[in-house]
Amino acid sequence: MKEITTKLLVIGGGPGGYVAAIRAGQLGVPTVLAEGASLGGTCLNIGCIPSKALIHAAHDFEQARAQAAGTSPMGIHVKEPTLDLAHALLRKAGVQVLNGWATVEDGKTAVVQVGGETVRVRCEHLLIATGSEPVALPNMPFSGDAGGAIWSSTDALSPTELPKRLVVVGAGYIGLELTFAYRKLGTEVTVVEAASDILPRYDEALTKPVLDALKKAGVVLHLGCSVAGWDAKSGVHVRNARADEFALPADKVLVAVGRRPRATGFGIEGLQLTMNGRAIAIDAHCATSMRNVWAIGDVTGEPVLAHRAMAQGECVAEQVAGKPRRFEPMAIPAVCFTDPEVVVCGLTTAEAKAAGIETIEASFPFAANGRAMTLGAEGGFVRVLARKSDHVIIGWHAVGSSVSELSAAFGQSIEMGARLEDVAGTIHAHPTLGEAVQEAALRALGHALHI
Repeated sequence: MKEITTKLLVIGGGPGGYVAAIRAGQLGVPTVLAEGASLGGTCLNIGCIPSKALIHAAHDFEQARAQAAGTSPMGIHVKEPTLDLAHALLRKAGVQVLNGWATVEDGKTAVVQVGGETVRVRCEHLLIATGSEPVALPNMPFSGDAGGAIWSSTDALSPTELPKRLVVVGAGYIGLELTFAYRKLGTEVTVVEAASDILPRYDEALTKPVLDALKKAGVVLHLGCSVAGWDAKSGVHVRNARADEFALPADKVLVAVGRRPRATGFGIEGLQLTMNGRAIAIDAHCATSMRNVWAIGDVTGEPVLAHRAMAQGECVAEQVAGKPRRFEPMAIPAVCFTDPEVVVCGLTTAEAKAAGIETIEASFPFAANGRAMTLGAEGGFVRVLARKSDHVIIGWHAVGSSVSELSAAFGQSIEMGARLEDVAGTIHAHPTLGEAVQEAALRALGHALHI
């Protein structure tokens, strides 16, 4: 059996794992990365990037149909993203990539099956970055491929053909992002959600524009309903709050009820790490309960966000290299790529109230923003939340077209401890959607200019 000795072994080549490996390599840390599937993980291959490509293609297709203007310059096919960049960056950083599944033997050793060869890797530091996987319903297990009737979000991103009728189970961000995409592509879409509202984590002011857009698009919603099962003849069996049961005909069923940490398999159980429910428990350094065994990303639980995993990866790499680091961000933006989009960064109004923080809150509508008018996207708003005592900003919330592009400004202002006066006094380019950020701060101070 071939043996390799290294300082850092990374198991999992998703956003967190490959970023950790690149940063470690940059810092001169001998690093080996083991990935049995494709570099980039869920995000690049079957999650964030393909889903946004599908959403964009669907939007472009819808516009082309509405305008009857011939062939769209963007096309309507989702092309699988290339991974050459990830390989190139890892190679540039001096990282050795093993294309095979790893099995952990102990906190210092793992065995990787690379083709027909078995490679034992001995390391000083072990980083677990195994990600997460879609949750199936007990009465509706996934078919396992896009040709089957019961889809996971992975299957929905590589359909063999467009279904005429699609039932989506779950009105969280994954379910609704794909709902909009498939509806724009011409599929009849029905959504079933157990909660009484869509996007249950967000407040009504943020979700109402999304709800209105769903209804306008012709999406049928069954809120406060549970799924009892499925059969090929009748479709999806649904039960409402009154215990009445009815069937929804469907060619395909997309189950999007969440994701769970991939903390089993890979021999991880043998380490007997302290767990936080299904997730691996970590401290502010991303360290587990075993010395020099680290964990990052989805396998450590909520929030399940690729950009969180990337930041944690950098944090761990720098600590392995001997630098003092902690992972204690002031805020991590969360984006829902529906149409309109939704962004929440920092505390929500409810969270601030529960924490006993007296706040100032103000919103600025895109209906009063010049750039939004030129885009025909006047719906939605930007809202700022600040401490009343010192005007330090503790939260940003937005809903509207392309508001995801404002998330960096939101996160930066909170991370830097900006006050309302700092944002209000910063000159924002005109005409841009970003002016709504400044106007929200101005309005919180009592002197908005354009409303």
